[in-house]
Amino acid sequence: MMRIAAILLITTLAISVQAQDYYAYATAESEDEVALVKFDGEKATVEKTIPVGVWPAEIEGPHGINVSLDGKNWFLSLAHGNPYGTLYKFSTETNEVVGKVELGLFPATMAMSPVTGFLYCVNFNLHGDMVPSTVSVVDPETMTELTTIETGTMPHGSRITSDGKFHYSVAMMTGELFEINTLDMKVSRILNLDKNEKVMTASDHAAMGHDMSKMDHSKMDHSKMDHSKMSHSKIKPTWAAPHPEKSLVYVAGNGSDEILEINRDDWKITRRFEGGKAPYNIEVTPNGKYFLVTYKGEGTTGIWDVKKGKETARVANTTSVSHGIAITTDSKYAFVTAEGKGGEPGRVDVIDIKAGKKVSSVGIGKQAGGIIFWKME
Repeated sequence: MMRIAAILLITTLAISVQAQDYYAYATAESEDEVALVKFDGEKATVEKTIPVGVWPAEIEGPHGINVSLDGKNWFLSLAHGNPYGTLYKFSTETNEVVGKVELGLFPATMAMSPVTGFLYCVNFNLHGDMVPSTVSVVDPETMTELTTIETGTMPHGSRITSDGKFHYSVAMMTGELFEINTLDMKVSRILNLDKNEKVMTASDHAAMGHDMSKMDHSKMDHSKMDHSKMSHSKIKPTWAAPHPEKSLVYVAGNGSDEILEINRDDWKITRRFEGGKAPYNIEVTPNGKYFLVTYKGEGTTGIWDVKKGKETARVANTTSVSHGIAITTDSKYAFVTAEGKGGEPGRVDVIDIKAGKKVSSVGIGKQAGGIIFWKME
């Protein structure tokens, strides 16, 4: 009897493992749609397609997406507006809008802090002048923009440390990595990635006795500044992803075809990894063993062993333009968006991280972009 009971238990456990379902939300930027994608361990399917936006005759560009800490809501940035973009709040139960707030020019990637509970969304300013942009800090309960924090030109890749205390983003055009203290909502450090040196912040000037508040910025004529002569970064960073356990941040060097590892203690680049063409997005697995990179210029996804500093696999995506990454909380799978070319539909590929291979794919709307993991059940 005990042997039969043991066999039944093993069989039950095997069935429960096979029945594991994973869910992710993915945007279709040129379709004004969001797809709820399900992966059952074997096949990916679109459970629901959710129309977004309010102007039927205009593409509003759903770009950044994230899920609330309790999993009850998801947030979406609509990049285009008149003149500004908007952040929308949806219910994961009904997938209907339950709140919204206007942000800056071209709001993009976002992240939430488990310490403050606030949401931090970068305003990419894609179609604006080549001037410093901002990170919007939003109270997700009231959908109120609390403040904006000035960073660099074309900020992107909004991610927060696992302890919730620090926010990281990069400025694509000026080649800088920005660290924001989520508690005081100020830039704490800036690293010039091209020069690999710290940039002085207002806090640094204050420590030196310089009163920056007495400078009359209103008398500076920004219209006469020749922004075409600005020094543009060779690295052109597009993403920043902190390690969940180590004091490290990984940055995608879209212009230099490399991934940079920054030590947060020394505030220096410690390792450079030669990757594929045009690295775009990076995510670190929750167990900290791997980081994944989409190579947007060649349509592949790289899987890197953190400890060894080696790429263990390079997986061909379904289309030739790889974009976003979302990793399951058990660190087993990655959902990767792949844009279609022209009017072609996009795809969501599912990659088995340990095996280093694509195991499923499903079609969604045009220009598949931002993606976020929701839950497993």
